[in-house]
Amino acid sequence: MMTTTHALVGALVGATTAAYAPELTPTAVAVGFLGGALPDADLAGTHRRSTHYPVWGAAAATVVVGIAALIASPAAILLAVFSVAAALHPLSDVFGGGVERRPWEATSERGVYNHAGGYWVRPRRWVRYSGAPEDAGLAAGVAVPVLFLTGGQLRDALLVVVLVSCVFALVRRRIAGVTGRLLGEAPAGT
Repeated sequence: MMTTTHALVGALVGATTAAYAPELTPTAVAVGFLGGALPDADLAGTHRRSTHYPVWGAAAATVVVGIAALIASPAAILLAVFSVAAALHPLSDVFGGGVERRPWEATSERGVYNHAGGYWVRPRRWVRYSGAPEDAGLAAGVAVPVLFLTGGQLRDALLVVVLVSCVFALVRRRIAGVTGRLLGEAPAGT
């Protein structure tokens, strides 16, 4: 899935604070957004392995949420939002495509690396690839409730992210061809 989709899912996690700590909601949306995007810091390295921890991230988030439930301080709540958003990212990558450069060709069986088990989890391809039309639809769909719960510049920034997601989905396949030519790779199918 696109980094923007993960970030918007994180923003949705942050928006849940509207039910119990509405004064934190704008900050929690921003923190969740960052937490959702952070695991893609490994795009320059071994993507979906270097900073993606589906098992350890979920375990850590569970502990942090438990602590936040006991303490209920603003810092603990924001840390819990960040942790849950970051943990959801590699878990949801399993439902996307593989890590290949042209993921619509579905040539890779590497969805996300499971550090706890020492193996790659195969991609399920419910969202066929990063930037697929259904990816843009998911990004827009998870943004809707967040947009209703935010306002001002934060809402405007989230709308821009949704727009960028949709534009990226429109040009995603072309980008692979352009970057391939820039890197001197042979065209697909040769």
